[in-house]
Amino acid sequence: MKFNIYTLGCKVNTYESNVMIDKLKDAGYIEVDINTKADISIINTCTVTNTADSKSMKMIRHAMKINPDAIIVVCGCMIQNKKEEIEAIDGIDIVLGNVGKSNIVEYIKDYQEKKEHIFDVKKIEDVPFESMTLNNFNKTRAFVKIQDGCNNFCSYCIIPYTRGNVRSKERVDVLHEVCTLVQNGHKEIVLTGIHTGNYGAEFENYDFASLLEELVQIKGLERLRISSIEITEINDRVLKIIEENNILVSHMHIPLQSGADAILKNMKRKYDIKYFKDKTKHLRTIRPDISITTDVIVGFPGETEEDFEEMVQNIKEINFSKLHVFPYSKRDGTVAATMKNQIDESLKKKRAHILLELSKELELEYMNKFIDREVEYIPEVYKDGYLIGHTGNYLSIKQKGVESELHKPKKAVIKEVSYPYCISE
Repeated sequence: MKFNIYTLGCKVNTYESNVMIDKLKDAGYIEVDINTKADISIINTCTVTNTADSKSMKMIRHAMKINPDAIIVVCGCMIQNKKEEIEAIDGIDIVLGNVGKSNIVEYIKDYQEKKEHIFDVKKIEDVPFESMTLNNFNKTRAFVKIQDGCNNFCSYCIIPYTRGNVRSKERVDVLHEVCTLVQNGHKEIVLTGIHTGNYGAEFENYDFASLLEELVQIKGLERLRISSIEITEINDRVLKIIEENNILVSHMHIPLQSGADAILKNMKRKYDIKYFKDKTKHLRTIRPDISITTDVIVGFPGETEEDFEEMVQNIKEINFSKLHVFPYSKRDGTVAATMKNQIDESLKKKRAHILLELSKELELEYMNKFIDREVEYIPEVYKDGYLIGHTGNYLSIKQKGVESELHKPKKAVIKEVSYPYCISE
């Protein structure tokens, strides 16, 4: 039987979709493109914003339209947030939340046998970590999910209600998965989670820094990347590991969310701008060329023109190399949804556009720093006579080459910037 899978949202969702793909392939199912007719269509949803909800619903309708006779499976964060709304849609055969994705084959076989609608959305509070392992060995970069859930409850965020409590993958399971991936040819491992830097919060005497200390010792691992980490979790031990181990790449994604102290306080973030600036300055004393990327929310309730200007100036001063910009999205059930002074949508769009333009400027400025410098990258794609891949600090390199050079570390000298690529020799 043929299956396809539509994935929305974060790297954790991508990882979990890949686990489902592995499970189905191992059971003899054949994967096809999302626009190809299939016997089974799976939609792994996101609910982080209203736009994510809309995209998830669009994908569900699209899958049902092109696969009218298929088994339709809908799972993920939107289900945990709006299960009644999803359950009301006629034509969905299997509904799961964020627990049980690794059992996808069993759910499908149960449906095939009984032909009965399955609705299994478990309460997400106080659930154990659902251990998953990827066995897909055909790519340069591999994601490893080490953690799930979040206990921060930032005032704007629905994720703690859809992903549940903080829980971590057992140390031995993480090390085994990474070792297996490296032995099978992966050059780069990306650690991912909902709150990655909070790994090990429930363990005794073992935390995220402890895990990093062990991972950098794995023979054959050439790059270790952290998908995202809170500024408050880059502690002295983590900084020491970064300073002493070049296996950890010179790129960190550190969410800022707002560049104005008044807004950060209302967001219930755990730092102020001075703390963020001081920590990023410390990072740059260790790694002068590090690329620091971030997430920012514009149009949070009560954000004044002065707050926005403060954010713009602080973003420039911190000197990020790229911004991921999100207009504030009102999520029912969060504290921010009840706040006064909600910002007009047109003003959110205007401010988002300003930040996107600033992001492009910062990105080009960072890329141009490396003209005439030698870098090392790992080619991931071969297209039209060019190798395309990323450096450790996530510059996108485009260089003439041959297909046999894929997935092998390669030197290049950057000669010019043709956004989004650094054209190299």
